[in-house]
Amino acid sequence: MTSTELRVEGMSCGHCVQAVTGALQQLPGVSQAQVDLEAGRARIEYDESQIGVEELIGAVEEQGYAAQPVS
Repeated sequence: MTSTELRVEGMSCGHCVQAVTGALQQLPGVSQAQVDLEAGRARIEYDESQIGVEELIGAVEEQGYAAQPVS
């Protein structure tokens, strides 16, 4: 397992957090996703042999939010 943190822009409420969390958790290889509204960040633990950061970003963007890795 590996983990990454994404900066998520555009979240404004609890529903936003639920949408992003749900989108990430349904992806194959994702074991855990924690989304922090105040920080505007998502921390994801995943199996990198099954999924990559680009797919994680894509899932967030499909929900209508901008995402990028935290460096």
